[in-house]
Amino acid sequence: MKKEERYRLVLEHFRREMPEVTTELEFGNVFQLLVAVILSAQCTDKRINQVTPELFRRFPDAWSMAQVEADEVYEYVKSVSYPNAKARHLVDMARALVEKHQGDVPADMNELLDLPGVGRKTANVIQAVAFGQSTMAVDTHVYRVSHRLGLVSKRDNTPYKVEQALLRNIPAEDVPRAHHWLLLHGRYVCTSRVPHCPKCPLESICPKQLEGSRLEH
Repeated sequence: MKKEERYRLVLEHFRREMPEVTTELEFGNVFQLLVAVILSAQCTDKRINQVTPELFRRFPDAWSMAQVEADEVYEYVKSVSYPNAKARHLVDMARALVEKHQGDVPADMNELLDLPGVGRKTANVIQAVAFGQSTMAVDTHVYRVSHRLGLVSKRDNTPYKVEQALLRNIPAEDVPRAHHWLLLHGRYVCTSRVPHCPKCPLESICPKQLEGSRLEH
């Protein structure tokens, strides 16, 4: 099967089955989304959604979080992965927003990347979810599924290369949703250790390229 046909079939399936899709993280504003995405690194969205209600009640915006020290934020996030580092990142990020952006989260990629704790994946999520831009965030699920479904080649062996390959082949209007399509497929069907191939609706067209489908560290 040619690559173009594979993309067509995969995208048609997701458009039909998940026409409206967004992040499973729960938030009330763009600042809270940014906090949740930073916290979600190497941690499940389920765990983050258990932590953030109390966190957001105490710190609903950048201004409130910028006024405290990291140890106070730590008390709210100590059950997530790497809580000490994440608490420091959150406070530093909030202070940077207040000092440089009047407390607002910027939409520009470079300005996002300048914020403490924000990498390319996080910036792409913010641009897509909060601002509707055609960006492709590549986490472990997107990386794995893209390889297994044959959407990218073995040469696309970094998150950035996978991102660029997907952007070349997915129509711009689908890109903001495509991140979530691939992520959710990886989270619930094409799981890391034991993919659920018998119940996968894409099983008939999947080349099952399992080798090299995990994120390289």
